[in-house]
Amino acid sequence: MARIEIARPTEAERKKLGLETWDHWECGRSTFPWYYEEKETCYILEGKVTVETADEKVEIGPGDLVTFPAGLHCTWHVHEPVKKVYRFG
Repeated sequence: MARIEIARPTEAERKKLGLETWDHWECGRSTFPWYYEEKETCYILEGKVTVETADEKVEIGPGDLVTFPAGLHCTWHVHEPVKKVYRFG
C-alpha cells in the first residue's frame, strides 16, 4: 500500500506549485472516515490533524504539503480547525 507523503516546501517551491489557484477546504474539530478515489495533494494553511490508516498514523499541520495516494482508506481526526488548499491528480 502506498504511504502518505509529507514535505515542507520552501516559499519558492510553494510559488512554483501555484497554491493560490488550488481549491480551498475548511473543517472544524471532528473525526470522520475518508476514501481517496484519486491522488490528492494538499497544503495545510491552518490547524492540526492526525490522519490514521491501517498501516500508519501521521500528524499534519501548517506548512505541510501532503500527498494522499489513490485508493487510500483513512480516518481524519481534526484536533484544531483546519484550512487547506488542494488539487486532485
